[in-house]
Amino acid sequence: MEKEVDSQQKDIGLKTVEALQKNRFSASYYSTVQEALAELFDVVPHNATIGMGGSRTLEQLKVLEKFEERGNTVYCHNKPGLNPQEILDIRRKQLTCDVFLTSTNAVTEDGILVNTDATGNRVAAMIFGPKKVIVLAGINKIVSTLEEAQERIRSIAAPLNNKRLNRPNPCVKLGHCADCQGATRLCNITTAIYKKPPASDIHVWLIGEELGY
Repeated sequence: MEKEVDSQQKDIGLKTVEALQKNRFSASYYSTVQEALAELFDVVPHNATIGMGGSRTLEQLKVLEKFEERGNTVYCHNKPGLNPQEILDIRRKQLTCDVFLTSTNAVTEDGILVNTDATGNRVAAMIFGPKKVIVLAGINKIVSTLEEAQERIRSIAAPLNNKRLNRPNPCVKLGHCADCQGATRLCNITTAIYKKPPASDIHVWLIGEELGY
């Protein structure tokens, strides 16, 4: 049964990769995290500046620590001890880095990337600015439609990210978006990238494991 599930997931992943490629993204499927990480550290140069969007997936993969150990300059605004001005400066540097790493809240089977942001630095960098963008996403991020992508964000990504960031918003207790209006709201900007923008180099790597929210 487990092999059948793995085979089905791989089929969905490969189908989504094909759709992403039709939408002009560079897209690949990796069966395991190990395969994806080996490729990541092969394609990112040792002297590249790296920007990191806020991402539970990247935290799980520990790419920040690994790239810093390797000697890369990494712009990560989630490091402890940063003041607001330092965080803002880092977010701006992420927009002009050599390689921007992020995940996605959802990717549809017809190859659309859907994301909801608080500040907008992550989605801005995904769309334009960095020389290369690499999106790493677990198989759990794949949904059938845009409507399912929105529902995934409202019922999974938003509540769990609010909890991870210690935001006192209603979705933490409710387990679903309540369209809150407070200053700590995270869901301020939603983007859907239907096709790869012509001036951007976006690579989407789907990984056959559950990662992030």
